[in-house]
Amino acid sequence: MNKPDLSQTPPPVTFGQAFRYWLKLGFISFGGPAGQIAIMHQELVEKKRWISERRFLHALNYCMLLPGPEAQQLAIYIGWLMHRTWGGIVAGTLFILPSLCLLIALSWIYVAFGDVAWVAGLFYGIKPAVTAIVLQAAHRIGSRALKNKILWFIAGLSFLAIFLLQVPFPAIVVMAALIGFLGSRIAPETFRVGGGHNETNKSYGAALIDDDTPRPAHTWFCWSRLTAIVTVGSLLWAIPMAMLTAYHGWSHALTQMGWFFSKAALLTFGGAYAVLPYVYQGAVEHYHWLQPRQMIDGLALGETTPGPLIMVVTFVGFVAGWSQALFGPEQLGWTGAVAATLVTYFTFLPSFLFILAGGPLVESTHGNLKFTAPLTGITAAVVGVILNLAVFFAYHVFWPQGFTGRFDGAAALIGFCALLALFRYKVGVIPSIAVCGMAGLLFTFFKPWLLQVGVLL
Repeated sequence: MNKPDLSQTPPPVTFGQAFRYWLKLGFISFGGPAGQIAIMHQELVEKKRWISERRFLHALNYCMLLPGPEAQQLAIYIGWLMHRTWGGIVAGTLFILPSLCLLIALSWIYVAFGDVAWVAGLFYGIKPAVTAIVLQAAHRIGSRALKNKILWFIAGLSFLAIFLLQVPFPAIVVMAALIGFLGSRIAPETFRVGGGHNETNKSYGAALIDDDTPRPAHTWFCWSRLTAIVTVGSLLWAIPMAMLTAYHGWSHALTQMGWFFSKAALLTFGGAYAVLPYVYQGAVEHYHWLQPRQMIDGLALGETTPGPLIMVVTFVGFVAGWSQALFGPEQLGWTGAVAATLVTYFTFLPSFLFILAGGPLVESTHGNLKFTAPLTGITAAVVGVILNLAVFFAYHVFWPQGFTGRFDGAAALIGFCALLALFRYKVGVIPSIAVCGMAGLLFTFFKPWLLQVGVLL
């Protein structure tokens, strides 16, 4: 078999070819944003050569500046770059569609059969693993983002604010952005992003969208195009919200889900782990749609399915719809599916608008310190917020009845082993969850015998 001539530009990609690739990506996009971006890089840059390394990383830098799942936004961006607006819509939709269907099915199994012994045993082992995964996320983001004492200080203040003072997550984001903005004027080098994605000279051959390929006409700024996209996007949000309000009323759970997750979608700076505390504050503490342990279980399901981790909101919506019995006690599954789809729609709608409307605008500001410094401050604050999430999970997993109750030594041992596997031996998330789930299942099965022989107190 002859090797392809890397000096020759690949043939044009049809819309059908792109459709098939984005559909495939939706089923294999495991491993969180880093894994998903790596998959796209390997396929689109190295193998297919649809886009050059430099153009790919430039798009990634753009997506990193925005709230929302950067891997999905990167797919939207490349789809938009190749096949205009519909290319972006198809790429972004197929990126999450398989995960939506799978999570609705898994959520139904969870709420319908969650009390079955073997299911409960699996989740007993998975929960400590999730605690370790969140702690690893805090370490991973912190090691990349906290480059000086000022950023460490912001992260520490963020942790104390949400842990001790219960400051709402949006307020922390605003304050961190303000500190970053002021810092860009007082100490610009402190808030300058170093080691960016653009620092590369790699080439995998001539690409369809290469470094010197002229920008397509639809990527240039145009007031009429911007106005049209913003108008359509606003209607896509406003019409469903108006219909929910008119039919159910503003205080109805479905209406409040649409409103709450629209706000959550604008706060996902730093990825899903950053917005989860806000989702927890609203869904668990304010609206009482689900219980703390269910939130942990939902994150576990989100970790084991393809698509962005923020897809955990699909689980939240399903459980909320089921528990509220919004369409009556005989239609719980249908209610959960409708609520899950509604929540997913409102969560991901802004990602499409950010790319399709803001692409030409945001690209022109890339590398401008007054725009990137507030995001540097937000990223530092996100580290403290994620650390608080790890503490929250550890508390509910290792002290299920509170600090006055019994410490769960078996769960702590599973969590420690997961932490060791992730940090010391670099085991992947999916294998770690699978092994811990089996450990929890075995422990649940043998627990009566262990109690009988006096191993457990």
